[in-house]
Amino acid sequence: MFNRRRFLAGTGAAVATSGAVAALGTPAAAAGPAAAPAVQGAPRGTRIATVTPADPRYADMVSGTNARLVGTPEAIRVPANTREVIEVVREAVRDRKQIVIRSGGHCFEDLVFNQEAEILVDLRLINQVGYDDRRKAFFVDPGATLLDIYETLHSGWGVTVPGGGCHSVGAGGHFAGGGYGVLSRKHGIVSDHLYAVEVVTVDRHGNVRAVIATREPNDPNRDLLWAFAGGGGGNFGVVTRYWLRTRGATGAPENLLPQPPSMVYYVEIAWPWEKITEASFKRLLKKYTEWSRKHSGADSPYAALGHWLFIQHQSSGPILLVGQMDATIPNARKLLDDFIGHLSAAMGTEPVWNGIQHLPFMKATTYGTTAGEPLNNPNMRTMHKSAFMRGDFPDRQIDVLYKQLVRPDYTNQYTYVVLHSTGGQINELRENETAAAHRDSHLVIFYECYWHKPEDDEKNLGWMRETYREVYADTGGVPVPNRVTDGCYINYPDRDLSDPEWNTSSVPWHDLYYRGNYARLQQIKAKWDPTDFFRHRHSVRLPKKR
Repeated sequence: MFNRRRFLAGTGAAVATSGAVAALGTPAAAAGPAAAPAVQGAPRGTRIATVTPADPRYADMVSGTNARLVGTPEAIRVPANTREVIEVVREAVRDRKQIVIRSGGHCFEDLVFNQEAEILVDLRLINQVGYDDRRKAFFVDPGATLLDIYETLHSGWGVTVPGGGCHSVGAGGHFAGGGYGVLSRKHGIVSDHLYAVEVVTVDRHGNVRAVIATREPNDPNRDLLWAFAGGGGGNFGVVTRYWLRTRGATGAPENLLPQPPSMVYYVEIAWPWEKITEASFKRLLKKYTEWSRKHSGADSPYAALGHWLFIQHQSSGPILLVGQMDATIPNARKLLDDFIGHLSAAMGTEPVWNGIQHLPFMKATTYGTTAGEPLNNPNMRTMHKSAFMRGDFPDRQIDVLYKQLVRPDYTNQYTYVVLHSTGGQINELRENETAAAHRDSHLVIFYECYWHKPEDDEKNLGWMRETYREVYADTGGVPVPNRVTDGCYINYPDRDLSDPEWNTSSVPWHDLYYRGNYARLQQIKAKWDPTDFFRHRHSVRLPKKR
């Protein structure tokens, strides 16, 4: 029978899609595109913290939340402010050392923790969150983590950002890659709210400086801000501060970012896998994607509902729905009950667990972002893949998913195919308005697998790769942009996209991430990082390089 503890453990992984927060209201740089960069972060003594392999801290700092990935840098530098970041980068340029950048440590692939990087720049001490009265925008430093950001913005000003559902994700990479979360259907993704960014860059002569790029039409650095609004981390420089203000917002601070609902319905629903037949499984995915597409408009009352359907491996016990609904809109509970009833009717069975809670916003946020072992165990090994959905599931894809999720020779309760709601306000921007190009999907699918032991790597990696390749077999093993799918999410990096063994399509990895925006990203790369100093497996390439 269904076990609530196991349900909550599983729920935590699927929802996952940053240091201490400094005092509120710390002023930053003066407004205006020509303003000199501020020194973001805390003041400190003359020495920059450095951790080498002989240091007892080293083993803790060369891996993140994916224990499968371990780096071997010759040094980890831990700057506390922008000036120290400039110094670290300047030394690396001088010594011709390859650097990588860490904020929260949640990179799913070996873009940070690898065998090639010589200097790891760890930004966790640059972690302030507050309001900049000169710029009329909120600032978030790259080392701040999501739950700290949510708590500080909510407690200080009653605002929030529509970011992800894992408490310890760092702002540095999350904001640059887009940032999807439970409020995104109502308010867009995080990068849609970026107003400015401070970045440490390296020019063609090896000169290192910090520049500020804003959204202002007359800012000569505006292209850099465009690139950071969805272009991914590690491409153009080291971010030392983000500023956020919703497009078109004016007035007092509490009007400059989304105001979350005062009360929400936090949803945890479980249906028993043992009562799901192949026919009802197919009916569920058909009805779910039809419903999602029908209600994907920004004017739908269901824009107030963010939801994840976790189709776990059958060995886990339940199929799960986790979500959050604005409880203050008219008929909120009826809308929610109708949605749950729609899914129950499709499956032909009633839930074995119905855990709808009526909670204040921050209590629901804290509860949701800290639930489950995969969100809190730093020793788990993982693999992730993604796919945006524009249409409905073809029958053949559903057949593959059913076959793989009921396989008796593979049992892992931490294996998920997660259908995450998109659409709504996300799709109100044009695909070239920011670097985040996926503006006409209604779902993003996350394929996720977590396990504990190195000896289980082969079977779990094999299941994930085989499943993904079979689902998208008609398009070369990857979700190419067409009427059904729309590529992949850069914040779920996947090395297999650039491996001809796993991507046999004619669509390169960068077009799966960026669609038609890649050529512009390359031009910005040539302008701001002309020597390709900032690079990793899937970094933006200089023009004419693949």
